[in-house]
Amino acid sequence: MGKILVTSALPYVNNEPHLGNLLPVLSADVFARYCRMMGEDILYICGTDEHGTTTETIALQEGLSPQGVCDKYHAIHADFYRWLDISFDYFGRTSRPAQHEITQDIFLKLYKNGYIIEKELDQTYCPRCEKFLADRFVEGTCPFCGASEARGDQCDSCGRVMDAKDLVEPRCVVCTTKPEIRKSRHLFLDLPQFEGQLVEWIDSHNNWSANAKTFSISWLHEGLEPRCITRDLKWGVPVPLAEWEDKVFYVWFDAPIGYISITKEYCDLRGEDWRAWWKSPDVLLYQFMGKDNIPFHTIIFPATLIGTRDGYILLHQISVNEYLTYEGGKFSKSHGRGVFATDAKGSGIPADVWRYYIFINRPEKQDTDFLWEDFMEKTNAELVGNLGNFVHRTLSFTDRYLDSYVSEERLGKREETLLSDIDAIIDEAAEEIMRNNLKNGLKLLMGIPRLGNQYFQESEPWKHKETQKRTLFVCTNIVAKLGIALTPYLPQTSKRMLSQIGMEEPLGWDDAKKILVKNKKIGTPKILFEPLEEKFVSRIRDRLSGKSGKKDGIPESKKSEIPLTTETVRQKEEIPVETSPEISFEEFKKFDLRVGEIKKVEDHPSADKLIVMEVDIGEKRTLVAGLKEYYKKEELVGKKIIILSNLAPRTLRGIESRGMLLAADAGKVVSLLTVDKDVPVGSKVR
Repeated sequence: MGKILVTSALPYVNNEPHLGNLLPVLSADVFARYCRMMGEDILYICGTDEHGTTTETIALQEGLSPQGVCDKYHAIHADFYRWLDISFDYFGRTSRPAQHEITQDIFLKLYKNGYIIEKELDQTYCPRCEKFLADRFVEGTCPFCGASEARGDQCDSCGRVMDAKDLVEPRCVVCTTKPEIRKSRHLFLDLPQFEGQLVEWIDSHNNWSANAKTFSISWLHEGLEPRCITRDLKWGVPVPLAEWEDKVFYVWFDAPIGYISITKEYCDLRGEDWRAWWKSPDVLLYQFMGKDNIPFHTIIFPATLIGTRDGYILLHQISVNEYLTYEGGKFSKSHGRGVFATDAKGSGIPADVWRYYIFINRPEKQDTDFLWEDFMEKTNAELVGNLGNFVHRTLSFTDRYLDSYVSEERLGKREETLLSDIDAIIDEAAEEIMRNNLKNGLKLLMGIPRLGNQYFQESEPWKHKETQKRTLFVCTNIVAKLGIALTPYLPQTSKRMLSQIGMEEPLGWDDAKKILVKNKKIGTPKILFEPLEEKFVSRIRDRLSGKSGKKDGIPESKKSEIPLTTETVRQKEEIPVETSPEISFEEFKKFDLRVGEIKKVEDHPSADKLIVMEVDIGEKRTLVAGLKEYYKKEELVGKKIIILSNLAPRTLRGIESRGMLLAADAGKVVSLLTVDKDVPVGSKVR
């Protein structure tokens, strides 16, 4: 395939990233990881976009210099992406000298080649501050919906895009003075000169995501106009022309060039030539972004590179996501609405759980809403109940029945068909990843543990000793296949899965279609995912709802200091007095309550708070119970307790529990319901 260059839209440093901002970065990460597993020569470049009006605005608000703002938020972004295990080859910044050097070089080539023109613009000017005001330095009343705090480029209330000159009762955000309209000279990229080349180039690419192609063609059909590429600001790349020293380049001319300058920084550190990535016909450029960035990457940036006549490569494939919204509305840091970096990291929820939910709901054809209830359900059903359950039951049964030794076994026709079907799924998922249908790829892979659970349940290795080794041999190798194939999506989980079966990274994608676990002792099984509790999720939802005021006696401004973990929720909860709906006596008669004697107690091998009991109720039963923190094992042996004996069996962390004991739960105190020692075992409780 040659070399592959991967970029994701450069996140802006005006704030912490929220879940919606993560889509391009995470999507590019999956693609880059897959390509590495295929042995491709690949470079994944990203960095923070640091110039422009917003940086100056935030600097004023926070009392920092523009450089101080960039330093602060670059560190926040970099730390968050490390936590998410994003596999950048290099994460740079657009405020570095290399950005100035390459941006100015590209501009001068465009200027020399006749693609830069000069025009006058009507702009807002603050007579008190004595400067022209960029759009975000002007606020006022929205002319469309009447909102009183609309910005000069967009109204947050109605979402309409506008020009600062359209605002009703405009004011300077620095001094509140009403701005004047004055003329200002600016430089423009003469886009109409590139129209024919862009049409031909875009028509030749059928591998772009549909929204990118449709939007780009629509722009071209409307007719291209010269695009302003300068601003009256101080913070940015200066225009390298005499009499233009008071201007800097518009951030959307400057920002995409960041892909090139960050590549140069990476190559300089390695003693390599960056041109081997940006000026070689053997390199394929894949770009990932949100839909608001389409025209800058499919029209303006390509036109800029074409205009240099300097041999730059152009976009090969683009993957554009729609928006991820939050509980029916927008993410808003200022209103405390939505999940931002500190919220996700402080939640106690593992990074891979967030990665999974974002990918399984990736908005590829239309906007998708983040919903806490859906987040909890998908985590508990798909990660805990499907993937986690299959891996743990396989490895815990292997540990219990085979002393963790997996021998090589002859496969029957059923097993051969199963493994062949799984390999076909892995191949299909690979095709989806290469087409950037990342959600479909993950859905396909998550079908594998469902097949594994079905095979495990039908094979009943706890019952059929003659096929037990073969069943666990097959299931363990399915775990290996999953551990490899899920690596692009869930890297930390995959590493844990592979570690538990004694396999070390790195492994190639094609290794997922091999039998890799045979005649070897594997590791101790460990739980992959913990279920999310409803009260825990409700507390986070309430805190991030954007509602003002105090909750639980804690000011909203202080709530970010409280880690959002399950344990925090338990500590804050009080035990309410609850009543249940009435049931009929006929319904109650269905309960078969029996006296049982505890004969044996052991720690659960895979759960810190569970114990496994052998109970005699006239027949031996295995019960799993959460009593470890309330009773010592020796205290329980010999007790006669009450068992709900006709409850359907339930598997808890890989061990089947056949019955439920009765106990009183008062939060910190749990007491078993016991009977006198002279009551016979198996007696029915009436």
